[in-house]
Amino acid sequence: MATWKTRGLRGSAFESLINSTNEYYRDKGLALVQKIPTPITPLKFDSDRKLITEAYFEKDSTVDYIGVVQELAICFDAKECKTDTFSMQNIHEHQYRFMEDFEKQGGVAFVLILFTERNDMYYLRFRELKTYYERIKEGHPKNFKYNELDPDYFFESNGLATVPYLEGINLDISERTDSED
Repeated sequence: MATWKTRGLRGSAFESLINSTNEYYRDKGLALVQKIPTPITPLKFDSDRKLITEAYFEKDSTVDYIGVVQELAICFDAKECKTDTFSMQNIHEHQYRFMEDFEKQGGVAFVLILFTERNDMYYLRFRELKTYYERIKEGHPKNFKYNELDPDYFFESNGLATVPYLEGINLDISERTDSED
């Protein structure tokens, strides 16, 4: 049983931006994507009993978001990274396996990463994640570096779509189509 105190709020600013982007995409009829809550059991509250200060996770979560984009099933997780080295320990085994199974079913799985010090956002394709995951088995450190990432998959906020991940999906799908030809 994993317990947490205030660490549970890490990444909440990035997730808020993603949530507002999801609302924008829904309003425009582009996508329907929802945040998947992590099931918890509260243990302690603040003095006003308004905030949970300690809880335990009831079970392993899958990913942060699941939805559909123009008839395409998608799932993704959102991560923040303060340095230029992303630790693969941030993606848990059960999350990796869920994304792998999701892709096997014809969906598109990915991870959105905010490199907070650089204020850069990255769309990490599942097949790229899989490459980093597989090389750990060969003895590589359990991380990847910012400079290893594909420059085509960095994206910037553009107006009301503050985390415009549809750009990454479009590029991801077009590369998949090109490799099938």
